[in-house]
Amino acid sequence: MTVTISIVEVIQLMLAPGLMISACGLLLLGMNNKYSLVVNRIRLLNEEKRKFFSAAGVKDFNYEESVRLESIARQLNALVFRVKLVRNAVLSYTIAVALFVITSLLIGLDYFFESTRLSYVVTTLFLLGMISVLAGIIFAAYETIKGYDIIQLEVKID
Repeated sequence: MTVTISIVEVIQLMLAPGLMISACGLLLLGMNNKYSLVVNRIRLLNEEKRKFFSAAGVKDFNYEESVRLESIARQLNALVFRVKLVRNAVLSYTIAVALFVITSLLIGLDYFFESTRLSYVVTTLFLLGMISVLAGIIFAAYETIKGYDIIQLEVKID
C-alpha cells in the first residue's frame, strides 16, 4: 500500500524543523550576548590586575589590595569556566540547527523519491536535534548558576 502525500503536507512537515531552527536562532542570539559580556568582564578584570602589578613595582601590596587581587584571581578562574559553558551551549544549539536543516532537507527528498525508508532517519535526526537543544539549555542553566556564584564571590570578598 503506497501512501501519497501532497506538496502542502510536505511543506507542513518541513515547518516543524523550521520552527526549531528559528527557536535555536533566538537561543544563539542570547548566548552570543552572554559570551560577549563574560569575555568583556574577563578583559576588565585582567586590566585591573595589570594595573595593580604595574603600581606594585615599587611597593608591596597592602591588605585591601591583596584581598582584591585574590578576588580577581578567583573571578577569572570562574569566568573562564563560565565561558566554556557558554561555548558548549552555543555548540549544542548550532548542532541542533544543523540537524534540523538536514531533517527538513530529507523530508523534501523523501517526497521526491517517495521512499518510506527515510522517515526513520528523519525522525532520528529530529530527535537528535531536540536532544542537542536540551543539552544547550542545560549548559545555559548551569552557566547562569555559575554567573550567580561569581557575583556572590564579588560581593562577599569586596
